[in-house]
Amino acid sequence: QVQLVESGGGLVQAGGSLTLSCAASGRTFSSYAMGWFRQAPGKEREFVASISWSGGGTYYANSVKGRFTISRDNAKNTVYLQMNSLKPEDTADYYCAADGSVSGLWRMEPDYWGQGTQVTVSS
Repeated sequence: QVQLVESGGGLVQAGGSLTLSCAASGRTFSSYAMGWFRQAPGKEREFVASISWSGGGTYYANSVKGRFTISRDNAKNTVYLQMNSLKPEDTADYYCAADGSVSGLWRMEPDYWGQGTQVTVSS
């Protein structure tokens, strides 16, 4: 019911900022809670942030809290991840995910995934 395409990844120096975008298609996009995950080579995929369908509820992993901000613009069918004060340990492939629950709340059980976008933070 929804397709996700991430963009905005790239190379940035430590301490810099980068904003990722996730463009979604599907008529019911606005009803989906959305989230971001990341996975570094040789490591397990980890949760980064999530946002409810209304944008009123957000949740962050402790490792990014205070540095990353998730937001959404339902009119544009787009979810964003603003990343500030980037650290080398933030280097990973970042994946956008959608939770198809009718509740519009994040369940940590994504139903749809994007293809990922690479973020590299140099020291």
